[in-house]
Amino acid sequence: MFFDRDRYLYRKPQLVEVVCQLDFPTILSISAREPADFQEAIRREFPQYQRLMMQPQPKVIGGPGNFRVEEGQRMTNYQFLSADGKWRVNLTQKFIIIATTAYTKWEDFAAKLDPVLAQFIQIYQPAYFERVALRFVNIFSRKALELEGVPYRDLFQPAYLGLLAEDDVREEQFSLAGQDVDLALSGGCRVKMHAGPGMLQQANQKKDNEVKFILDNDVYMNGKLPVAQCAPALQTIHLQADRIFAGAITERLHEAMEPVLLD
Repeated sequence: MFFDRDRYLYRKPQLVEVVCQLDFPTILSISAREPADFQEAIRREFPQYQRLMMQPQPKVIGGPGNFRVEEGQRMTNYQFLSADGKWRVNLTQKFIIIATTAYTKWEDFAAKLDPVLAQFIQIYQPAYFERVALRFVNIFSRKALELEGVPYRDLFQPAYLGLLAEDDVREEQFSLAGQDVDLALSGGCRVKMHAGPGMLQQANQKKDNEVKFILDNDVYMNGKLPVAQCAPALQTIHLQADRIFAGAITERLHEAMEPVLLD
């Protein structure tokens, strides 16, 4: 299910977003006033600013016959965007996110990530991190890869396909075929994974009728992680995410994305 292979760049990447999220114990000062010092520290790379309001999903508290629905507290979300809109930073009193729709390789991502985290830690001095995560969202288009008509069983390993991997069923028979997994990994990591075909509808865009295969991996560590251990933890998480991706795809799909070996 997991596989170690050489590292590659792809000329036809199917990775649409990478998100790094670090959760920390609530810092009330972040919501109490505009984060002017933090903005000034990252403004050269993230000049666009927007103040958003988040409404967390309600939580069900208690058990059968004795439960209540608790509304989440509205939270200020400060968003900073790069000039081209391909990179963003989100800051709330509970977490910080660095995300991109233009991921190339881990070293490039880390080069953007490291100074933002350094400034956040210097300004707000979190006691520790409660959750450190990297989320890789891949959406595979057979049309874009010139693989139209090729069954998913030729592109993905059976463990990621479920019943779609069976020879005696056809893809068009399924109206739903995804799977969701929460799994312990080595190195103290876990992964929340969604894998399966689906149709996407993006806001303000024409409806896309192509069925695509979604591989959404959220690899993370939980616990009271010392701030100084953040970088090594992210490196471990990244290595686990690489192994998951390499173990999910077949050689045919790997070649269709036009791999270029990294040094």
